[in-house]
Amino acid sequence: MPNIFKKPTLSSHLWVIYLLSVLLLVVIYYYQWELGLIMTALLAASIYYSVRSERHLLSETEEYISTLSHRVKKVGEEALLEMPLGIVLYSEEHDIEWANPYMNNFFPNDTLVGKSLNEVSKKLVPAIKEDKEEVWVEVEDYELQTQIKKEERLLYLFDRTKQKELQKSYQNDRTVLAIIFLDNYEEITQAMDDTAKSHLNSQMTSLLNKWSQEHNIFLKRSSQEKFFAIMNQEILANLEKYKFEILDEIRGLISENNVPLTLSFGIGSGEVPLPELGELAQSSLDLALGRGGDQVVIKDENGKVRFYGGKTNPMEKRTRVRARVISHALKELVRESDKVMIMGHKNPDMDSIGACIGILKVAQANDKDGFIVYDPDEMNTGVQRLIEEVEEHDELWSWFVSPDQAQEVVGKNTLLVVVDTHKPSLVIEEKLLSKTEHVVVIDHHRRAEEFIEDPTLVYMEPYASSTAELVTELLEYQPKQLKLNMLESTALLAGIIVDTKSFTLRTGSRTFDAASYLRSKGADTVLVQKFMKEDLDVYVNRSRLIERATIYRDGIAISKGDHGETYGPVLIAQAADTLLTMSGVVCSFVISEREDGRIGISARSLGDVNVQVIMESMNGGGHLTNAATQLDDTSIEEAEAQLKEIIDEYVEGGTES
Repeated sequence: MPNIFKKPTLSSHLWVIYLLSVLLLVVIYYYQWELGLIMTALLAASIYYSVRSERHLLSETEEYISTLSHRVKKVGEEALLEMPLGIVLYSEEHDIEWANPYMNNFFPNDTLVGKSLNEVSKKLVPAIKEDKEEVWVEVEDYELQTQIKKEERLLYLFDRTKQKELQKSYQNDRTVLAIIFLDNYEEITQAMDDTAKSHLNSQMTSLLNKWSQEHNIFLKRSSQEKFFAIMNQEILANLEKYKFEILDEIRGLISENNVPLTLSFGIGSGEVPLPELGELAQSSLDLALGRGGDQVVIKDENGKVRFYGGKTNPMEKRTRVRARVISHALKELVRESDKVMIMGHKNPDMDSIGACIGILKVAQANDKDGFIVYDPDEMNTGVQRLIEEVEEHDELWSWFVSPDQAQEVVGKNTLLVVVDTHKPSLVIEEKLLSKTEHVVVIDHHRRAEEFIEDPTLVYMEPYASSTAELVTELLEYQPKQLKLNMLESTALLAGIIVDTKSFTLRTGSRTFDAASYLRSKGADTVLVQKFMKEDLDVYVNRSRLIERATIYRDGIAISKGDHGETYGPVLIAQAADTLLTMSGVVCSFVISEREDGRIGISARSLGDVNVQVIMESMNGGGHLTNAATQLDDTSIEEAEAQLKEIIDEYVEGGTES
């Protein structure tokens, strides 16, 4: 770096000029020495003036730089001590060696020098060790954005409290749109006279208006069954905190027919335009109604879904008209396709196989070939007996194909019918879903967040006892040439009997109608009992699980297998069913290791406890009285601890989320 304070000298370009001037003088002296003297005097005066001016300029520059250097140094000192940001120097042991006065704003009654960074925030030392360049810490009532200079062992702390408060205020003020639907209003009021209907309307409207006023919600009724509500994110968070107690209050309005009125909420939230917010709310409402109603579904712009409520068993409220319309639509889809491919879920049960056989008969009744996808490696004992019986009937067995064969047969114009599940991850062969443009979903489970993409037709009725019951109703509206033989009708009846636990659970009047229809077609109840017989080893293993059961709280039974013992999903489900028959048990959970290395949990309930939402909290699903889940990378003990924590939250919270 050049020294700007050295002795001033003439600029190089001036020396060049003077040198040329001397050469010119020599020439002038040679021709006219008198003129040369005059020019020499002028040149000397010019050199003197130039040197004097340059020295004066450099002197002023030196004085300016000296003054500026002093000012910069002073500003640096003031910035270090008085700028509105915290500065901390720390040692290799993460002890504070020095802090500027601004840090006193956060610790007014204490000195920081000598203290550990852990006393400022527990986040600082781990962040330094992880080579992070920035971390946010909370100190008293302050939010501090901290920049880390690890090599200099230096921290810069910026007060971002107001920014966080402004951000929080913005988040809280975001618009939230809700659609509120009275699930069973039409069914309840259908037989009422005008006076009773008016009284119920008055009670319901009064409760909803009071609720909206208490929470500062704008509420507008758009029809007899539907309301629109507008709120903000802060109000929604408060409603979630108390888990939408309005559901319980409305349910308490018992009609003259002793049927409780229930609500469903579809809520859309997020930083999206209002039309998209409305679509999220409608999508949430569809999901709530698809799961049986009496619950709240909240969906944000990222597609994340939260559930609240769902405490009651879905009422049977589907109609014969809907079954006839769906059956007609299915008939048209079958006729427009070149063939029909049918599949259920992995590890199929009686309901899945029975429903597949029923849809096969729909295809054949409309003069189309139908194929049932099954995996012989995923058959449990009961279903295996059914399959063995089917194998003896070539006219039926010839339509069963393996997943690999199914992929060779299916084409773009193939109609794919998925029964007894609506989750892509649970179907026997997920690849088939992308090989055709027409997919039909028929299921009796409550709709989950995961769903088959863009199905052509959906028939989901959580009010039904089983998918076999739904398929049986569809069969009644197919062409008259449809003929069910004894084995086919027995398979459908077996699906109904197994899913209803011999007509004891989830059984409505339509269930008996379907069973009566199948019985008239030759269904053999003795053969059903033969399918349902179990091996002695299975009975002993189930008894071992039941023996280990303990009552956790309020009639909740929990059993778990030993480490290293593996049980199939059917066996632990049977153990949970058996525990439910014990005196004082209102719901049961059975936990065990599976052959695939995961931990399986099967849950059953008499209806007082919603095991579906408990299992959904563990990434599972099912019905209010029948649910399950599988957990990866965990142990039986960890799964049990997680389950108990969720049960505690469910029981102590009063409702479920």
